[in-house]
Amino acid sequence: MRAELRYDFYEMKPFETGFGSFKRPRRTGQVVTVGRVRDVPEGRGATVELLDGSELALYNVAGKFYAIENFCPHRGAPLADGQLCGPTVMCDWHGWRFDLRTGACLNNAGAVETYTVIIEDGMIKIKI
Repeated sequence: MRAELRYDFYEMKPFETGFGSFKRPRRTGQVVTVGRVRDVPEGRGATVELLDGSELALYNVAGKFYAIENFCPHRGAPLADGQLCGPTVMCDWHGWRFDLRTGACLNNAGAVETYTVIIEDGMIKIKI
């Protein structure tokens, strides 16, 4: 008796990097005040929810503030919750790392939007 080998083939789907955040702020050129400097301790990130429901991730890196879109382009993880190491944040879900200065992904294809942060009289303002 001869054994029959059976193989089940499954369709492999390409690795997708186009999450496309519907909560990414639209560029308007508007400057919005989002909080006080003292509310974001050094080495920490914070989620900033804007009036239209869109979100940014705001970071304090050694007294310098950076803002990027809040959701990883890979699968949509909130980047404000990621691990901060200098001017780099790592997505908690799959380890994608982003340079906060440029938005470039350092270990995969992709990038996130960056936004200009202005500090004025102890207040944090972001140009959308």
